[in-house]
Amino acid sequence: MPRAGALSVVLAAMLAGASGLARGADALPGPPDTLEQRLLACAACHGKQGEGSRQNEYYPRIAGKPSNYLFQQLVHFRDGKRGFPQMVYFVRYLSDDYLHQIADYYAKLQPPFPTPIKPVATAQQLARGGQLAQQGDPAKGIPACSACHGRALTGMQPAVPGLIGLYPAYINSQFGAWQRGVRHAAEPDCMAQIAGKLGAADITAVAAWLASQPGTPASVPAPESKQKLPLTCGSQEISSRRTP
Repeated sequence: MPRAGALSVVLAAMLAGASGLARGADALPGPPDTLEQRLLACAACHGKQGEGSRQNEYYPRIAGKPSNYLFQQLVHFRDGKRGFPQMVYFVRYLSDDYLHQIADYYAKLQPPFPTPIKPVATAQQLARGGQLAQQGDPAKGIPACSACHGRALTGMQPAVPGLIGLYPAYINSQFGAWQRGVRHAAEPDCMAQIAGKLGAADITAVAAWLASQPGTPASVPAPESKQKLPLTCGSQEISSRRTP
C-alpha cells in the first residue's frame, strides 16, 4: 500500500477512536442536578453545611438563620444594598423564587456550632460586651442585642438573625459597613441607627463577648415576638407581611 494510503488509514483509525472516546464520555453520568449540588459554590466559603469558616472569619455561619432573613440578604446583594463582590457575582441574575429556595435550604440546616473563641479581650472589655448584648446602654439610646435577636441571641422569626456562632472579625466588619453606609437594610434601618451610636471600643467589646458564647443543637431562632421591638425595623416588618 502506498505510504499516503497507509497514513490515511491510520488517521481514520485515530479519528474513529477519538469519536468512540467522546461517545463514552457522553455516556458517563454527570453530577446530580440538585439544589445541594449547585450550592457547592457557596460551600467553598460558607462551609458544606453553612457552618461558616474558621480559616476566614469574614465568611459567616448562615445555617439555621431565619429563611426570610437569608432571602433578604441575597436580594440585597443582588440589588446593590450590600456590596461583597463574590456574593454579587453569584446572585446577580437569580430570581426571587430561586433565592427563596436557597434561603429555605440553609434555614433548615443545623450543623454543630464552632468551639467558642477564647476572646482576646480583658475582663473589663468582656463585661462591657456582655452588658451591651444583654442590657444595652439606655444612656446612649442603645438597646440590648437580646431585645431583637432573642434572649439566647439565636435570632428571632421571621427575619432577625442569630449572633451565636459568628466570629469577631465578621461582627466588627458588619458594624463598620453600617457605619460607612456600605450595608443597608429596608427602611427604617434599625441596625444602621444602632451602629451609629457605637464607638470602636464598644463594637470590639460586644464582638468579643458574642464570639465567646457557645451554641448547641437547640440554638434555633425564637418564635416571632408579640412584644414591640425597641426600634422599628423595616426588614422585620416586611418579613412579617410575607410570612403566612
